[in-house]
Amino acid sequence: MTLAAWGNLPAQPAADERCWAERYAALPVVDGSLLPYGNGRSYGDVCLNSGATLLQTRGLDHLISFDAESGVLVCEAGALLADILDVFVPRGWFLPVTPGTRFVTVGGAIGNDVHGKNHHQSGTFGRHVRRFELLRSDGSRRICSPNENADWFAASVGGLGLTGMITWAEIELKRVRGVGVAVANTRFAGLDEFFALNAAAEAKHEYTVAWIDCLAARPRGIFMAGDHADSAGGVLPANKPLTFPLTPPVSAINSLTLRAFNLAYYHRPFPKKTVMHYAPYFYPLDGILHWNRLYGRQGFYQYQCVLPMTARDALSEILRSISTSRQGSFLAVLKTFGELSSPGLLSFPMPGITLALDFSNRGIPTRALFDRLDAIVSAVGGRLYAAKDARMAGDFFRRSYSRFNEFSGFVDPKFSSDFWRRVSS
Repeated sequence: MTLAAWGNLPAQPAADERCWAERYAALPVVDGSLLPYGNGRSYGDVCLNSGATLLQTRGLDHLISFDAESGVLVCEAGALLADILDVFVPRGWFLPVTPGTRFVTVGGAIGNDVHGKNHHQSGTFGRHVRRFELLRSDGSRRICSPNENADWFAASVGGLGLTGMITWAEIELKRVRGVGVAVANTRFAGLDEFFALNAAAEAKHEYTVAWIDCLAARPRGIFMAGDHADSAGGVLPANKPLTFPLTPPVSAINSLTLRAFNLAYYHRPFPKKTVMHYAPYFYPLDGILHWNRLYGRQGFYQYQCVLPMTARDALSEILRSISTSRQGSFLAVLKTFGELSSPGLLSFPMPGITLALDFSNRGIPTRALFDRLDAIVSAVGGRLYAAKDARMAGDFFRRSYSRFNEFSGFVDPKFSSDFWRRVSS
């Protein structure tokens, strides 16, 4: 099966796809360039290498060792976050930072320096990586950590798989009291109310995030604050995952279905406080396997930006533009990033406001909307998330990531991607 990105946008396939399942083995000698490919959950083209070679790393899935006193796990880079959760949550340990899906590899989590709902307290995933091995195309192997080969560590965390192959990593897990998460749900109407709720919640809760109705004339949504909880009193169970069975010829997501879903979701009855299983809180979309098929054969884009905290007017303008366009997402996420610095040269988070939405690929109208959003983001000094991107202009990327030139010197001469060729030329 041809390896693809999660957005299912039309793309040229790799010329060669190989499984690489032995961490002691040398990298293959190939014509053209190489790129590691984990579980394909990047939305855009950072995981694609059209006309060249992709190295499927899911075979590197061993959990090597675990220190039950410190919570330090050593594992191969192809292990899924889901594998780690399945093994260690029953033992009282959880991931220090997790993105919105557990079906990503450890190598992918490092290469994209993923973030989660607890950024204000814990920062990015890379802050909890103690060290890893980096295999370069010249055969050299470097142990990288904040104290050893620190420059290579900074380049590879958030380095989009371009500095070489991460073979194994040592990460710090965190203690939890069980599978439960205590969640407080609050409806809000207007961005002022969101920011007030967010400030209060970040002072008291480990996890904060909001769903926002991106089509409403006035922004509204549901704010969800959470903390790990003792499960002894009972936990609302996680539902068995459903599967979207096929890819329809056209997107099932349109202005009519979106408005109906958003209206129902905003007004649905829900408990103000509950203790639920961690899965539906952290990974709501993992409850529908192959949900990306909903967007049809033309696929979809995700647009995720971060704006400085002072750019609230820009956020309002972005939401107005989306509402006017009648395009948008049924799961639009709004949250803030805290002050903790990210360790990678190309790490996405910075202190500010981040908004993430999915858009059906409608061709010219969708790209025209993105151009308008780019102009707003760029004008206030914001940037886009490479792991989610499939179309931003190279000059925008280079301008918004101030350490781009420094990072470029660490790129392995045999490694490349569709994304890198697009933004670096």
